[in-house]
Amino acid sequence: MSETSTGDVAEAAAMAAAVATGNWRRAGFAGAAIGVVAAGAAAGVALERLTVGRGMRRKARLALDASGPYGALRGVPGKALADDGTELYYEADELDPEVGAPRRRRLFGRKAPAPVTVVFSHGYCLNQDSWHFQRAALRGLVRTVHWDQRSHGRSARGASQAGTDAVPVSIDQLGRDLKAVIDAAAPTGPLVLVGHSMGGMTMMALAAHFPELVRDRVVGAAFVGTSCGKLGEVSYGLPVAGVNALRRVLPGVLRALGSQAELVERGRRATADLFAGLIKRYSFSSKDVDPAVGRFAERMIESTPIDVVAEFYPAFADHDKAEALTAFADLPVLVLAGDKDLVTPSAHSEAIADELPDAELVIVPDGGHLVMLEHPEVVTDRLADLLARIGAVPTTGNVGTYGSTAQPGG
Repeated sequence: MSETSTGDVAEAAAMAAAVATGNWRRAGFAGAAIGVVAAGAAAGVALERLTVGRGMRRKARLALDASGPYGALRGVPGKALADDGTELYYEADELDPEVGAPRRRRLFGRKAPAPVTVVFSHGYCLNQDSWHFQRAALRGLVRTVHWDQRSHGRSARGASQAGTDAVPVSIDQLGRDLKAVIDAAAPTGPLVLVGHSMGGMTMMALAAHFPELVRDRVVGAAFVGTSCGKLGEVSYGLPVAGVNALRRVLPGVLRALGSQAELVERGRRATADLFAGLIKRYSFSSKDVDPAVGRFAERMIESTPIDVVAEFYPAFADHDKAEALTAFADLPVLVLAGDKDLVTPSAHSEAIADELPDAELVIVPDGGHLVMLEHPEVVTDRLADLLARIGAVPTTGNVGTYGSTAQPGG
């Protein structure tokens, strides 16, 4: 309390008021407010600053960064080359010859099926580490590939988005990127595709452009917190008037912010508390999310440059891949979403399930957009069940839950 000055409180209150009235410049945190209106989050930060000093908050972040093991898993690195020359970074977790293969033989017997490769695609403003819990659970039991979408994580900035002849990012381009990763990391053998949010849309684009690949090699798919279209109708939990106003001004605001990346990044760092509040509101639903997991999500999102945020956002308004889902119609499919997802609401997952009537639809209670981090035990369990159904892992195998990050009834 001694470190919290009246200036801190006034600053936080001013931020809350500025967000509520749309005065971005006065708030000085435009980069943190991309894509959402955060009056509620800012008000919460103002209240927190009344009770928690700035130095204490800084020390807490450093402690969480030092102790949190999330995102520390690494595999065999590789690079794929997209059709426009962009280098795409991926990692493969191979079957451990001393652990995975004997375990498969012990559980399956001599007739162990040919190993599949499970390819994980992450969402917007995240990276491959967002699958931390599922990656940890499946290690050694099944071969997995995790990759970073162009301009995210360790992948290079999109070559088509650079220079005077820059081309806007499209979901179709991401589908072609996924094909390049598959060609490099898993050129043969059966595949299971798993995608969260933008990653699920990437899978749909892959199917739209390469239906023969899905027909010949894909043996299962999981769509987590994603959408096949109509994202322009999402309200983000805002009143109708607020979201309509946001849609009118956001494209121009994004272009302006993307052109002033360095300035905006300084503003985003200076308003870390507010940024954390935004992430919590739009990533999680549970009140008792592990603070280290919340900080982990915050680090992933804040590591995405603001000009990348601006580059990708318009692609979602054009996304419409309902017809592409027919490529998955005869496959075992899992469709999963949090019931309180404000970014890709569960109704969008229900729409996917409507297109794939034989799919398993799972709506996770008290789950937000980052459901695989918030309720990892549910996502891991349902994914393991999907893999067991196609014979990729034994039904008697225990992949482990690796714990929940939220307490029931939070």
